[in-house]
Amino acid sequence: MMRKPNGILKNLPVVLKILRAEARGWKPPVVGTFAEGENAPFKILISTVLSLRTKDATTGEAGLRLFRLADTAEKMRQLPLSLVEKTIYPVGFYRTKAKNILEICRILCERFDGQVPSEIEVLLAFPGVGRKTANLVVTVGYGKLGICVDTHVHRISNRWGLVRTKTPEETEFALRRKLPEKYWIDFNDLLVSYGQNLCLPVSPWCGRCKIRSYCPRVGVKTSR
Repeated sequence: MMRKPNGILKNLPVVLKILRAEARGWKPPVVGTFAEGENAPFKILISTVLSLRTKDATTGEAGLRLFRLADTAEKMRQLPLSLVEKTIYPVGFYRTKAKNILEICRILCERFDGQVPSEIEVLLAFPGVGRKTANLVVTVGYGKLGICVDTHVHRISNRWGLVRTKTPEETEFALRRKLPEKYWIDFNDLLVSYGQNLCLPVSPWCGRCKIRSYCPRVGVKTSR
């Protein structure tokens, strides 16, 4: 029986518990792989800039190449632009991203002693940094409250009936109003993995989904 659009919200603890169990068998989002070890906030910031409009595999490889050359803002700002471009290719818009990365590193060194700020509004002033990137740095890099919304989180939140929004930014603020704070930090990682493996943009794998009995499938016309 199809549940009402608020079925997910009423059963959110159960739904997220199921997704956490399922996620153990899924490849984690690539940016999370840079969240361990030294300089994690910096690596998260730069890898997220690289990830925009780029597939995870390409982002991961480009990030690894770049951080082998330089793993701090001070080291990275000294790299020639042409070398950064060559190193991060073929990420989408690699020339623009290379310029933004070097400018980010310059600002970090000149204004923040090489350290990445932990405030969303401060991060939004950096070139190439939007709300998704800022929230990811704050939540994954510093463990502070925030809700990172990318295309997967935006799509699935609407599909679940949690929100009725047209843009990721609208989704973020709607989720801030509706979602209990204890779920904010983990929400992105779970929904990105879920969106990459089952809840696809076109023809999602509803037949394989273990939370399908809670999901109203808003806007889903075809599924497998």
